[in-house]
Amino acid sequence: MNKIRKGRGAISNPEGRFESLKREQVDDGWSSVEEELPPLETTITADPARSIISRNDSPDIPFTQSINPYKGCEHGCIYCVSGDTRILMADGSAKPIAEVRIGDELYGTVRKGWYRRYVRSRVLAHWRVIKPAYRVTLEDGTTLVAGPDHRFLTERGWKFVTGVGRGPACRPHLTVNNKLMGTGAFATPPVVNGDYRLGYLCGLIRGDGFLGEYHYRRVDRVESQYQFRLALIDREALQRAQQYLRGCRVETQEFTFARAAAGRQHMYGIRTQTRRNFDGIGRLIAWPGEPSREWCAGFLAGIFDAEGSYSDGILRISNTDGAIVARMYLALRMLNFRFTIERIERLPLKTIQVVRLLGGLREHLRFFHTVNPAIMRKRDITGQAVKSAAKLKVASLEPLGKAMALYDITTETGDFIANGVVSHNCYARPSHAYLNLSPGLDFETKLFYKENAAALLDKELRKPSHVCEAITIGANTDPYQPVERRLKVTRSILEVAQRFRQPVTIITKGAALVERDLDILSEMAAAKLAAVGVSITSLDDDIKRTLEPRAASPASRLRLVRKLSEAGVPVMVLVAPVIPFITDAELERILEAAHAAGAQAAGYVVLRLPWEVKDLFVEWLEAHFPLKAKHVMSLVRQMRGGKDYDSSYGQRMRGQGEFADLLEQRFRLATRRLDLNRWGALKLDTSQFRVPPAPGAQLGLDF
Repeated sequence: MNKIRKGRGAISNPEGRFESLKREQVDDGWSSVEEELPPLETTITADPARSIISRNDSPDIPFTQSINPYKGCEHGCIYCVSGDTRILMADGSAKPIAEVRIGDELYGTVRKGWYRRYVRSRVLAHWRVIKPAYRVTLEDGTTLVAGPDHRFLTERGWKFVTGVGRGPACRPHLTVNNKLMGTGAFATPPVVNGDYRLGYLCGLIRGDGFLGEYHYRRVDRVESQYQFRLALIDREALQRAQQYLRGCRVETQEFTFARAAAGRQHMYGIRTQTRRNFDGIGRLIAWPGEPSREWCAGFLAGIFDAEGSYSDGILRISNTDGAIVARMYLALRMLNFRFTIERIERLPLKTIQVVRLLGGLREHLRFFHTVNPAIMRKRDITGQAVKSAAKLKVASLEPLGKAMALYDITTETGDFIANGVVSHNCYARPSHAYLNLSPGLDFETKLFYKENAAALLDKELRKPSHVCEAITIGANTDPYQPVERRLKVTRSILEVAQRFRQPVTIITKGAALVERDLDILSEMAAAKLAAVGVSITSLDDDIKRTLEPRAASPASRLRLVRKLSEAGVPVMVLVAPVIPFITDAELERILEAAHAAGAQAAGYVVLRLPWEVKDLFVEWLEAHFPLKAKHVMSLVRQMRGGKDYDSSYGQRMRGQGEFADLLEQRFRLATRRLDLNRWGALKLDTSQFRVPPAPGAQLGLDF
């Protein structure tokens, strides 16, 4: 049996995936005591983040934006795929996950209405580990190589690659015939050779270019003028065309075709007027006798850039030239695309022929990846539903029998698209595993802080695209770690929020440092711009000492609630986590004490045991409550449908079954009796947001 370290919540470091990092050892402000095991010192490492605001769409969480100044938590409260796996990027391309970098934009998903939908998301973290690998093969031939703890979205929710445990306690995992969600494997990109370049130039120039020869008579001779011009709104296609022409010894000049005006976008152009270049372009865009597969891919990319559109999930290419439409027909047939041709009569103008690709998003992505158009805005799939007729049932799942380098990323949406299927990443203690650290003792002793948090937030709030919504500070880990006394990261965030009049809610376990920031919080609260949530797990000092050994005492937290309330800062008390047979009996007493201290509202969360936390909690139970351990876990499973944890929306925070229903009824009756439903007091005002002058900016004065 593992020995207990005083002052630490976790007992061991399960599944440590250690990565060597350069860290600075600091005095964390806690006094050490004599104990059987030597105390573990805390290390603090700067985390030069590129983003600051995390966003979520979970219906179980009452906020959409959050900031986490720290990774890891001293309070002591109790995945990965192959590097060549291609990830769907926000420009419509697919990049190997090993080449993805922090700050890159890609596609994730959010739930909207009945469906999950594709949205743009940013990469917040990227790491590499050595783990046992498994190959997942789907019915359509899609293959995925992943670690045992990686999760994929199935038609029945998120599932791990492999299960752990037996019977009802086994975690949800993939089995044969589970259907994954997505479009299936991405197509192979085209070979960009000479034929592809000629095909692209032919499609783009014939679709949207001008090639004209003029002759006029002078007194003694006939003059000739040659003109080539290509004008587009999107520079990507022009730059690609100019590069391909230059490779064929045809030089062009850039120019402004039309400046932006009301209702009209700026148009860029390239042109040349020499006979040599004119003749050269004519030869380059001539129809080939027997077009190759590469020429067809290039031609479709070029004609799509020139005449194509993609909106509302429909991919179209329109033209009035019968010869061009005939070539599109042949090229699409060669690349095995299904399509239909619709005719729109526009008398007395020419008939418009519209080529429309069939097969939905799966085929649209195959088109983009197979032919690779240059214009990225035409490849946007934002808002489309995650549904597909692709055959994505699991056909086989086999261990590769070896450990290998695997990669994973953390994104703003908590997921990403790996080889056409939706993949998951995680949160809080589990997030420490992404740093190759254990979610156990490492989570409590190896902290990371966002050293540039204030500057990042200032930059984020100044963006024209920023929509003012309340931001929760400390949704992942407590923003008032002991080291906050010296680093003042959280205070710097509050100072920025105060300048912008950006409403914020703080969630904390009641550290005394919150009182340090009362000057800011009380001023913001007076304008309905700040509120604080204080979590209280137990009023029993002995339970608190083992469950949250380094967090503030119950009396200190209630004292903080009182001080905040007296300073005019609205307070919510969160009873969390409610542990069956350990702390659930205290529910009413905690609410009564919170009411007496001045809290306006209250909430509760039942114990949650995602995979990375479950073993830590069981270990803690057996060490501190050995006689109650089996009964506690039995009640936990009763609330989770026979499992240790159910991550389903609507269930993970409250649970289900008789025990969960009784707990909800007790909470509802107590909050009604104590008037702890004054949620209006915690509603923050988003209408006051303003962008102050940038630091160092000179103010204009009128005389």
